[in-house]
Amino acid sequence: MDTERVKIAQRVTWHGFFINLLLSIGKIVIGILGNSAAMIADGIHSLSDFVTDLIVIVFVRISGEESDKSHPYGHGKFETMASMLISIVLFGVAIGICANAAKQIYSVLQGNILNEPSGIALVAAVVSILAKEGLFQYTARVGKKINSSVLIANAWHHRSDALSSIGTLFGIGGALLLGGKFTILDPLAAILVSIFIGRVAYKIGFPTVQELLEASLPEDVEQEISLLIRNTEKVRFFHHLQTRKIGSAYAIDVHIKLDRSTSLVEAHDVATDIENQLRQKYGLQTQINIHMEPLSEDGHA
Repeated sequence: MDTERVKIAQRVTWHGFFINLLLSIGKIVIGILGNSAAMIADGIHSLSDFVTDLIVIVFVRISGEESDKSHPYGHGKFETMASMLISIVLFGVAIGICANAAKQIYSVLQGNILNEPSGIALVAAVVSILAKEGLFQYTARVGKKINSSVLIANAWHHRSDALSSIGTLFGIGGALLLGGKFTILDPLAAILVSIFIGRVAYKIGFPTVQELLEASLPEDVEQEISLLIRNTEKVRFFHHLQTRKIGSAYAIDVHIKLDRSTSLVEAHDVATDIENQLRQKYGLQTQINIHMEPLSEDGHA
């Protein structure tokens, strides 16, 4: 990630950080004062955003550092690791919220009546939905613009908070309108919140696991790369195409076969042409390794 992308990503993340600060404090305080387990759970979810925002700020800066002796391919994997940590935090939050809500539901099933949430908790849920959805749209738009996987992952964390607040809104609203045993709707909403969070954690975590395990790029991307190499002048055959991701950048290794009569200068020009085409298509950060081989004497690969 270049310097400009790092600055943009950090600026967006700091904006989200301070909004999450206000939302977290507000929702937890209102949840306690308003007797709403769903709102407290929602506040804890927003509080987890602090951790993820800090992870993004720290790891995005590291991922933007130039290649060095210890990291000849750059520091892009730090961005991948940041997305993984966000996923782990989200899974932890989901499990904690679900466990707490389950205890309250069990209490109701034993004949106890939960305290009815107050109207202020309902207002807080509406404010949270609007604020977090706005943060999602803003962060995701910038993340796609600068092609930052960790920024997009953090945007989905904002969206998960907005979705959880929708569940909170219905839970608090139902408990307020119906009262009595229907106050169970509040912890049920908290359970719904945990499901939303867990789903988002999986959507963020699975691709990062694939990347850390050196999974190949998607098939359609590899087909594009193959077509580009195949259509390059003087390339007779190619094989051993290997691809992977390093943070937001692609890494591409391939063996190409040229006529035996091709000079070293010509072979170098062919490899350079392929590199330029790939970087033009996938970005200047693309890591490319091209091994050149001569055709066999009978002209076969």
